[in-house]
Amino acid sequence: QVQLVESGGGLVQPGGSLRLSCAASGFTLDYYAIGWFRQAPGKEREGVSCISSSDGSTYYADSVKGRFTISRDNAKNTVYLQMNSLKPEDTAVYYCATVVGSYYYTGDSPCSPFGSWGQGTQVTVSS
Repeated sequence: QVQLVESGGGLVQPGGSLRLSCAASGFTLDYYAIGWFRQAPGKEREGVSCISSSDGSTYYADSVKGRFTISRDNAKNTVYLQMNSLKPEDTAVYYCATVVGSYYYTGDSPCSPFGSWGQGTQVTVSS
């Protein structure tokens, strides 16, 4: 079965860190750009960060720039999102997805998700 599975979420205090994982099964991530997206209660889903398939170029939303780092380990068929200096407004369900136009995505602009969503992983930032 072809799918992406998110993990690594949890409850953390403001200023804390979490590392999310996006593991692929049933296909090889090497040729796909991957994006992280999040949806907070009562809000629309928004893009957080994207990474290209070719050279690992990255894009970050302004709200997370300087705090979050996206990376990929093709040998492990996994993409990560390291989240530091977390804020209460980062509270959301986080999802990963392949990107529209994966092969051509260069990391210099927001990416759009392609395909169906997984179950996501809940991140709660609260004291």
